[in-house]
Amino acid sequence: MNQGLRRGWRSNRALYFLVLVFISIGLFALSQAGVLAPVEGLLAAPLNALTGVLQRVAVNVSGGVMDLAEVQSLQQRNGELEQALSRLQAEVVDLREVASDYQRLAGLVNYAGSLQNQQVLAADVIGYAQTPLRAITINRGTRDGLRVGMPVVTDQGLVGRIIEVQANGARVLLVSDPSSSISARLQTTRSEGTVQGQVSGNLEMTYIPLGAQIQGGDLVLTSGMGGNLPPDLVIGQVTSSRAGLDVYQVAQVRSLIDFDALETVLVITNFQPVDLSAFPQSGSN
Repeated sequence: MNQGLRRGWRSNRALYFLVLVFISIGLFALSQAGVLAPVEGLLAAPLNALTGVLQRVAVNVSGGVMDLAEVQSLQQRNGELEQALSRLQAEVVDLREVASDYQRLAGLVNYAGSLQNQQVLAADVIGYAQTPLRAITINRGTRDGLRVGMPVVTDQGLVGRIIEVQANGARVLLVSDPSSSISARLQTTRSEGTVQGQVSGNLEMTYIPLGAQIQGGDLVLTSGMGGNLPPDLVIGQVTSSRAGLDVYQVAQVRSLIDFDALETVLVITNFQPVDLSAFPQSGSN
């Protein structure tokens, strides 16, 4: 039976086609005449709704694609800005170091120019020691003409004296070391005494005459007595004073130098300490 239906369909295909053509023409004519408007409106409503949904989906998909592209662009831009910021931070650090070095060296140059009849050599601090001595190591030595006993200074005052020299390095005993003893005087009254380092790292000026006027803030200078140091190098500043055993006065002295932050110093190279042991002591034959 199925085979019969198939043969009938094949034999009547032209007839069916003509019928469909006439129906289409008729529907088109009715649509143009407005007869099918209610039916068309009824069928168009769900189609329009489906079209709106599809449009919104398309818009959302398009917006998502654009947002993804924008996010990727922003991530790339953020990476570029982070790299630029890293480079700028490194440059700022370098510029700060250059500015710090310039200020420090400018101060040393100005101070060196103010020294009368003194020849100086700049040296970098390459080491610190706290025990058994409070000392620093500098990168200059006998190759540069340095000798034991030469004073070491900065634009803020006396650092210490060279106690050991090698070919390309030297050790400097700081004025704050307990074994350091320096003949000194008060700038205002010219009263003399001895500045000694303390275990705490502070300085103390002893053997100041009882009648001497000691003022807070007065500068303490090297006196040159004993021939170990040139005169008038700044040692520090008086912070307080007291009587010492009713025989002399004692003053607490603060160095103007931050010994823990020393980077560059000046060595006075044309000063030759005087060896007083070569001269007969008073009272001797």
